[in-house]
Amino acid sequence: MEEKRECCHTTKTKERTEKEYKDLIHRLNRIEGQVRGIKKMVESDTYCTDILIQVSAVNAALNSFSKVLLGNHIRTCVAEDIRQGKEETVEELVATLQKLMK
Repeated sequence: MEEKRECCHTTKTKERTEKEYKDLIHRLNRIEGQVRGIKKMVESDTYCTDILIQVSAVNAALNSFSKVLLGNHIRTCVAEDIRQGKEETVEELVATLQKLMK
């Protein structure tokens, strides 16, 4: 993980493996397609419950994406920071989990 300076604050970045990158992009592309499908359903006056079922599928796909990303984050960024003695990363993780569990 590297940090870049922008203006008056620090923006963290992360280099991902090719496999991790491709998996995340593939998941996002699929979700994007699902959302476009929902838009078409609305445009063609599809019955509400049919649209809601597709919305539920998108929510599940986004949750799955978040779980994969979080798992990768813990195994790489968090573990490395803890090894380097950066205890503030644990607090950052706790804050992130609290936001995810709203």
